[in-house]
Amino acid sequence: MEKVLRFDRGTLVLEGFSDLPAGLDRFFEFDARVDAFRSSCEQYQEIVKRLKGKISRNQAPRYSRFSLNQALEFDLYPHQQEALERWKTNDGRGVVVLPTGAGKSLVGVLALAWAGRSGLVIVPTIDLMHQWFGLLRAAFPDTEVGLLGGGYHDSNELMVATYDSAARHMDRLGNRFGILIADEVHHLPAGFYRNIAEFCLAPFRLGLTATPERGDFRHADLDRLIGPVVYRREAVELAGDVLAPYVVRQIYVELSALERADYEAARLRRDEYLQKIGVSLRSLDGWQRFVMLSARTPEGRQAMRAHQEVRRLSNAAPAKLRALEMILAEHATAKTVIFTEDNATVYELSKRFLVPSITHQTPVKERQSILESFKSGEYRVLATSKALNEGVDVPDAAIGVILSGSAVQREFIQRLGRILRRSEGKQAVLYQVVTRRTREEHAARRRQEPLQF
Repeated sequence: MEKVLRFDRGTLVLEGFSDLPAGLDRFFEFDARVDAFRSSCEQYQEIVKRLKGKISRNQAPRYSRFSLNQALEFDLYPHQQEALERWKTNDGRGVVVLPTGAGKSLVGVLALAWAGRSGLVIVPTIDLMHQWFGLLRAAFPDTEVGLLGGGYHDSNELMVATYDSAARHMDRLGNRFGILIADEVHHLPAGFYRNIAEFCLAPFRLGLTATPERGDFRHADLDRLIGPVVYRREAVELAGDVLAPYVVRQIYVELSALERADYEAARLRRDEYLQKIGVSLRSLDGWQRFVMLSARTPEGRQAMRAHQEVRRLSNAAPAKLRALEMILAEHATAKTVIFTEDNATVYELSKRFLVPSITHQTPVKERQSILESFKSGEYRVLATSKALNEGVDVPDAAIGVILSGSAVQREFIQRLGRILRRSEGKQAVLYQVVTRRTREEHAARRRQEPLQF
């Protein structure tokens, strides 16, 4: 039998060998169905190196060499140049961690030009897909850029795809690309999305994110899927130079006596039920089990309603709205984004303060119209829940108000990043409005703890 390495539905199959060549046992397992050895694709480069001299070049799958004619000249900040060089030095594999507004996308464009291979950029949202499409068309006007997702099913040497679409089609596309760029790469280790990296031959891999850490600790898998963190800078290191200088201000409010009594009663009802079923809400598994069990009995449904009342009182206490009114008055001429934990509060703010709102339910055209009006200055204040946490460029915002939020550090950094675009004379301020003696005090402390990777 001819000795050959072939791509088969997102895997590599090594045929014609009775025993694995030295150094390949950690990559391959024997597949009795085809009487050959099978491996995932993310270590293609290492596998080919170890097969040198044992098979010929035309007996292995090959992606395209692809020259990109760069039309734009970029003046790089030192941190962008350093990030690119660190990635190149690590054989074109690794994760670059930079805050929002620090030019991560430009590092990706230059990595594509350097690699000289067919390329795929994956993004988590349709908004980001359109942003990357525009950036790549401007940078490489002689190259046709394809899209995969949002109703598009192109087939080009340079492509932008959503994570969802790439994961569904990578078993047939994985042998086409020599460089894979994963924007917001912290999404990649998720169960479905990791197939993108595992089914792709690309030897060159670049991950871009402001916050690689995940609550399930699967960020450790990025070392294998993309490569290690090769460069990292935090917002505080770039503030005042690359990013706008900023401050974070805490505003604490108190529940009224009646609100406090309602809060404690609801918290007690919920916690008694949680203790009875042996569940803690400190983990995702605990929350999912609470949701499942609470739907089965009247007692459980009462506990869930109590939990929702606890959240409502801590997230949208009347005192918070008074604090927000004070902030808006203090910054009457500044563009301001208000962040909340839930859609209901967003809609309440929209009605009370007569400001536009954006949630995941907002239609694409309406969302774009609101952002354009915000950019032009027609709207000065914008309320949102989680829809603007990532993947959307919020132009010129100088003031951010976290009226409510989770304890997740990534969410805090993403929201801070919405107001850090540098402009002349800009001083960014991020307010956190926290209800005393509620779940929010713990959440506010957690999301600002020093990050570890």
